[in-house]
Amino acid sequence: MTLTIGILRAAERAAALGSLAQLRIAVFRAYPYLYDGTVADETAYLADFFGSDDAVLVAARDGEAIIGAATASPMRDQGEDFRARFADAGFDPGTLFYFGESVLLPEYRGRGIGYAFFDAREQAAREAGAGGAAFAAVVRPADHPARPADYRPLDPFWRARGYAPVDGLTVAMDWKEVGEDSSSAKALQVWMRQW
Repeated sequence: MTLTIGILRAAERAAALGSLAQLRIAVFRAYPYLYDGTVADETAYLADFFGSDDAVLVAARDGEAIIGAATASPMRDQGEDFRARFADAGFDPGTLFYFGESVLLPEYRGRGIGYAFFDAREQAAREAGAGGAAFAAVVRPADHPARPADYRPLDPFWRARGYAPVDGLTVAMDWKEVGEDSSSAKALQVWMRQW
């Protein structure tokens, strides 16, 4: 096993779209996201996300296989409604980077890859002149029936990185959840770190 972590540039991203789509589907199907995605939807989402000139994709590989990935791009390149939630809460979207997702296959967790993902994205955000970064995490009740008995929230990890939930700042995103017939809106809590 040879683990490597690095930023994929435009041509490499394009070549990896199919693998990234499959990875996102596999990881997000589990609790807490319970996402019932398709390769077509994922490929379209990723192509749109990487339409930003300053988008960043950090990939973790085991040999040639992509086993984890994390994305980021300037907040200004996110959708208008999404940006408006930040502006309405008193934040200038033009000064922030958005961390889209961080996905890692379960068998590779606990090896420091999550730290490397944050390090690389934060460095890219700083190099782009951002004054902080934000991400959004799905909100689920503690007694959700799909919550595994051994589930460990990532809140302590995010706090240790200097991120905190922003009081009153939530966003809604639509996706089809396992067991649903069609997509529905899900609430996500925004976490932020400014430097």
